[in-house]
Amino acid sequence: MAIILRLDRVMADRKISLGELAGRVGIANVNLSRMKTGRVSAIRFSTLNAICRALRCQPGDILEYVEDETEPFPRPNV
Repeated sequence: MAIILRLDRVMADRKISLGELAGRVGIANVNLSRMKTGRVSAIRFSTLNAICRALRCQPGDILEYVEDETEPFPRPNV
């Protein structure tokens, strides 16, 4: 996948624990842990909004796009 979650980095910068952030955001520790380790395939905008509010950051601080050379580039239908 070309989108990488950098939640662990932002949490370390803010010196906030998994449990504390989960409490502020209102989601289970296990779900936040999956996000932190990048083992999710989707994230709701409402969850992203709550995380950004709690960490006082921008979505771009958490999400990073890295081009995946193995995925074929889709060609537009002309």
